[in-house]
Amino acid sequence: MLKIKNINVFYGLIKAVKDISFEVKKGQIVSIIGSNGAGKTSTLQAIVNDVKREGGIVFDGTDVSNHKTHQIIQDGIALVPEGRRVFVNLTIEENLRMGAFNNDARFEELKEKMYKMFTRLDQKRNDLAGTMSGGEQQMLAIARALMSSPRLLMLDEPSLGLAPKIIGELFETIVKLRDEGITILLVEQNAFAALEISDYAYVLENGVIALQDDAKNLLHSDEIRKKYLGG
Repeated sequence: MLKIKNINVFYGLIKAVKDISFEVKKGQIVSIIGSNGAGKTSTLQAIVNDVKREGGIVFDGTDVSNHKTHQIIQDGIALVPEGRRVFVNLTIEENLRMGAFNNDARFEELKEKMYKMFTRLDQKRNDLAGTMSGGEQQMLAIARALMSSPRLLMLDEPSLGLAPKIIGELFETIVKLRDEGITILLVEQNAFAALEISDYAYVLENGVIALQDDAKNLLHSDEIRKKYLGG
């Protein structure tokens, strides 16, 4: 579904991502794991053209390398950014409407689907997003992204700062979305949780892909266990 060809990401003279290529197959959860500063977030930002980059991006057979960010969303790719970035001074329902900017005709239908999927949002639909817990804000951020009806959903560090119980619920939701037909590209520092639910994974180190394999193989790799899974 997604093919990344020789992507480089620049911040001034600094090259944060160095000539990486990878692919995401339709119907899978694919993870990118690695330490802080490895280039994971920059890779997702490159895909949605939100950072200075070079290289090719092909989505579902179409070259989208030169598409602007709003066009890439219309193409069928959505990003849930690190830190959630919900609109704290808007209600839950207003946040969902912002996510449906290219899908306004289906707003009512999609809104009710989100409330059914995320029941906590339904209970607080008229509350300001800024009054919600971190876990609820993460659910809202995912729901807002889903309002654009993406075929590929990218999640950047979704478990960051959340309690273990909420992380478990979050990853169950990610698996459910995959089972409903949405392809997932997951960037996650919690390598164990990411590999447990993923079909395939890439390990990013210093802006380059150091390893790649089926997620189950990486989960049982001695090298991965020592570096990312605590021994």
